[in-house]
Amino acid sequence: MKPLPLVPELLDLAPRIIWFEEPQQALANSVRFLAYLMTYGTPEDLAVVRKHVTDADFLAALDAAPAGIMDARSWAYWNAMAGRYPTPPMPQRTFSA
Repeated sequence: MKPLPLVPELLDLAPRIIWFEEPQQALANSVRFLAYLMTYGTPEDLAVVRKHVTDADFLAALDAAPAGIMDARSWAYWNAMAGRYPTPPMPQRTFSA
């Protein structure tokens, strides 16, 4: 997936999506940022990001979503939007023995 551009509208949006990091750091990992966006973003937030990413980018982010970011409702919604039914299992955290 391509990196998100560091344009003013995304830099302004980033603190609302990933509030615990600087905007540049939040946007540095596109997959992680989109996973947070798909969980916490508003329709207005999505409209801003849609100017910079494609449906394929959202699908790639869904495929590689880090465990622990998306809730079950968001996971089910975005998989349905991607045409995936039944919904695949959510990403799981794994711990080494």
